[in-house]
Amino acid sequence: MRKFSTAAIGFVALSMAAPAMAADMPVKAAPPPAPVVAVYNWSGFYIGANGGWGQSHGCVDFVTPAGTLAGGCADRSGGLAGGQIGYRWQTNQFVLGLEAQGDWAEIKNTRVSLIDPLISTTGKIDAIGLFTAQIGWAWNASLLYVKGGAAVTRNRFDIFNNVTGVGLASASHTRWGGALGVGWEYGFAPNWSVGIEYDHLWMGRDNFGFAGVVTPGGFTLTGSGISQDVDMVTLRLNYRFGGFGAPVAARY
Repeated sequence: MRKFSTAAIGFVALSMAAPAMAADMPVKAAPPPAPVVAVYNWSGFYIGANGGWGQSHGCVDFVTPAGTLAGGCADRSGGLAGGQIGYRWQTNQFVLGLEAQGDWAEIKNTRVSLIDPLISTTGKIDAIGLFTAQIGWAWNASLLYVKGGAAVTRNRFDIFNNVTGVGLASASHTRWGGALGVGWEYGFAPNWSVGIEYDHLWMGRDNFGFAGVVTPGGFTLTGSGISQDVDMVTLRLNYRFGGFGAPVAARY
């Protein structure tokens, strides 16, 4: 009986001492919070400049009292420079946008006409406008996108005598068509981005008339038709209004 009582007293004393011993043990520190990484936000208004190269492929035919005569096809190329303004919305990794772009161009070519070697024609594009919608895929500060919409070009067409250099006819016209493009842009600073873009413009066919132009070879021209496609490659620099670290619910 005495041994049992002694054992019971020892067990109670050990049980009371256990919490005190546990309280004296060192507590493991909680791990530090994970660092917060700022995600590039493409949302907001932006304005920028662009410059590059353009090429136009056009085919000309002439209307005469005897019928339509093919005047031949030609490529012309040259530089262009301008600017753009737009707005983008980003949700997760998807980026949607609207943009207007305008460029001054010097895309020009002069060639001898197929119907009369005594005359030449000069075709020139001196302005290009794009009004497009965008959809893109963002990977933090890198954005790949496609765009499409309407295109407008301002053109000038001249016919002149190869022997005398005298102009025989001239026409200026504005034509509308469609545009499709692809581009890549990289945000290299909180509000700045740089990129490259390619666009193809389908400008269709445009017709205009002459007041009975007689060529040195004896052909009477009463009108002309021109079909045209344009390719553009531009480098772009944009400034976006807004903060770098605006929250974006992105999962990378």
